[in-house]
Amino acid sequence: MITVKIIAAACIIYCAYGFTVFSLQRTMMFPRRYAQPPENEVKIENMRKIWLITKSGKVEAWYIPAKDTVPGQKRPAVIFLHGNGELIDYCAEEFLPYLALGIDLLLVEYPGYGRSEGRPSQRAITDVMVKAYDWLKDNERTDSGRIIAHGRSVGGGAACALAKERKISALILQSTFTDTKQFAKPYFLPPCMVKDKFENLKVVESFDGPVLIMHGLYDELIPYTNGVALSKAAKKGSFITYHCRHNDCPPDGYQYWKDIQKFLVENGI
Repeated sequence: MITVKIIAAACIIYCAYGFTVFSLQRTMMFPRRYAQPPENEVKIENMRKIWLITKSGKVEAWYIPAKDTVPGQKRPAVIFLHGNGELIDYCAEEFLPYLALGIDLLLVEYPGYGRSEGRPSQRAITDVMVKAYDWLKDNERTDSGRIIAHGRSVGGGAACALAKERKISALILQSTFTDTKQFAKPYFLPPCMVKDKFENLKVVESFDGPVLIMHGLYDELIPYTNGVALSKAAKKGSFITYHCRHNDCPPDGYQYWKDIQKFLVENGI
């Protein structure tokens, strides 16, 4: 009788624990309350702020065009999608080297982050990514056949979600997971309890374009094996290993941009 009571009590405690984690998982995955815009607004030459009208409300994006070398010439563009603890404010200057490659840059915020309305979820983020892509595709400067999606960490999930809905010419996945179901295990919960699964592996398997996977060998948040699995799944995959962890990747910015440039040149983008 005592054993039955102990088992029953353990089941009740586990169910209460599981319900709590299930309820809080989006706060854990998307800690938007920690991501506040910096006091001093980022100012970049020719940068244009865009407000995307989505089901979540108004979501901010920053469009930064590369300098014109040939007036009226269509040019490639990249959509950059940041990690879950970042904002576009923190990433804009870091990715300006795209402009030096002659590639226009669009940084897209997530719902509920920074100045954007709504709440983040896979569905809400996918809706924002589609709206951002459609805006960029309709831009008179953009070569719609050369739109790249570059995602870092959870941004890789956003990039893959976009690739599932729209025609992307190339994917760059940096420190990205195969899916989020694996993260239920450390909490002793079944994978089915994960709301936003971001099944990147399935997207990469079906993606016909080139994919660049970049991953830190010592990544403590998203294990290196995720990068290996993504690279094996890609039909046209390139895999680069960096000797770093998650938040200090890449360790060498110069080499990082050489790697990106080589990938894009080799694939005609």
